[in-house]
Amino acid sequence: MTTPWPPRRTARRPLALRVAAPRAPVGPARIGRRVVRRRAKGMDVGAAAAALEDARFDARQDSRHEDLADDVRSRAELAEWERIDQLLAAAVPGTVYDPDTDDVVQAELAAEAAAAAVRQAELHEASRVAARADELQALRELGTLEQTEPHDGDEAVRDELTRRAGGYVQADVDGWLAHALAAHLGHYRAPAAREEATDLLPPPVLAHAALLAELARLVPGVDMGQLAFAARLAITESEAAGALAVFLVRARPEDR
Repeated sequence: MTTPWPPRRTARRPLALRVAAPRAPVGPARIGRRVVRRRAKGMDVGAAAAALEDARFDARQDSRHEDLADDVRSRAELAEWERIDQLLAAAVPGTVYDPDTDDVVQAELAAEAAAAAVRQAELHEASRVAARADELQALRELGTLEQTEPHDGDEAVRDELTRRAGGYVQADVDGWLAHALAAHLGHYRAPAAREEATDLLPPPVLAHAALLAELARLVPGVDMGQLAFAARLAITESEAAGALAVFLVRARPEDR
């Protein structure tokens, strides 16, 4: 059973999704490694070995205190000093440590940059979805949603509108998408978009679209308002609606 959206003139529009600026996660281990690398810059093998001994001494001292024995940052710092010591010991004599030429450091920086790019893309997409949801919500309040063609990504906007409504099915939005999918409107003109929609839209919407498409072929020029029963069938019995659409496909005269 669906819960209709509140009347257009009295509906109170919920606030748009607020998206925080993307931040790279910072943990104590990561902080510890960075501190060690800053201190180690310019050290030769002897200086690094001395710093390692100091770190080991501190670790032994910490192990005597229960609240410090399992300190994540201290363990990370010790491990980083050990790594840098081994790196310089294997290098050409006279080599000093430089994080700019440390393959491990550069790989971490590249991974962080890639992760930041992903977070930025997610932020951009979340902002786009929120803005489009506001737009569609305004159109439905004006009663002009049915005259609007869907855009690429509106499947995610449907999910956002459903989230704003507390998880209730938005029958008007689902019907709008089903009609657009059946009639190949908007971005659904592209076969690839219609194919992708099968993974993005829920079964009732897909069943509704399939049934609408076959009914429109059966009665060319039919007024979509006369096919309201298709939406009710798709919502209450989506499997039956899908099966009926398949049956109508098989019953086409050109397929006999």
